[in-house]
Amino acid sequence: MQLGEPASYLTLSEGTRVFASGGEEVGKVAEVVAAVEQDIFEGIAIAPRHGIGRRRFAAADQIAEIGSKGVLLSLDAAACDSLPEPR
Repeated sequence: MQLGEPASYLTLSEGTRVFASGGEEVGKVAEVVAAVEQDIFEGIAIAPRHGIGRRRFAAADQIAEIGSKGVLLSLDAAACDSLPEPR
């Protein structure tokens, strides 16, 4: 798992790989959920890894690290599967 250089939610783009805490790829960033004007990062919507399945939402406090090439969640792969759909 290569996250690249440390980055901000402001630089995250659609398609950035998302990893569970054990290093398994669990999907890709579908959308960054934030109120940029107030500098409030709420989390990310995660598209399924192979385009099959539902989108999930990881709240900002479930994100351990953001890099230029990937996002690391603080959740294991099983917990990632149980994340809710974005609102």
